[in-house]
Amino acid sequence: MVDSHLDTDAARRLEVVRLGHPTLRRVADAVPEQDFGSGRLVELGRDLVRTMFDEEGVGLAAPQVAEGLRLFAYWVPESDDQPAVEPTVLVNPEIRPVGEARVDGWEGCLSIPELRGIVPRFERLKVKAQTVEGEPVSFTADGFHARVIQHEYDHLDGIVFLDRMTSMESLAFEHEWQDFVLGNPTDGP
Repeated sequence: MVDSHLDTDAARRLEVVRLGHPTLRRVADAVPEQDFGSGRLVELGRDLVRTMFDEEGVGLAAPQVAEGLRLFAYWVPESDDQPAVEPTVLVNPEIRPVGEARVDGWEGCLSIPELRGIVPRFERLKVKAQTVEGEPVSFTADGFHARVIQHEYDHLDGIVFLDRMTSMESLAFEHEWQDFVLGNPTDGP
């Protein structure tokens, strides 16, 4: 599923816009068929991946860099529960839950820095999309992989993780989340 056009050596780091920027609350436009394989779309995919890594995120949607298009980059680090998913860019994705099972989990967002909260997400998804070259992809995503895709997909519809929280009681600043929720005290104030 890794797109060979995602070599980030020549990629640019983009500015990640923050909550309040109007692009984050708009429904993004579908990428037109004639744009697949174009230098602009390939570059945007590369730039999203580069920026995502530079910002230490696991996902980044085009609206988060003020581009109102339906595409996002993501990756999933290897864990005990899940194999790694290499950096991937999905264009014009469609998602469908498999079953009704939902799981609560902690989320943060590069456009809402330093905050974390508990968000319910579907545990399993069917995903259909295209690569930046226009090649069709389809797969099933589970667990954290499904969570990341749902989070980024929401950005394409003008939704942020705060909108999905069922209670604001879990909302925490990153530093306090590290100290008190994870039990990993950090240095500093």
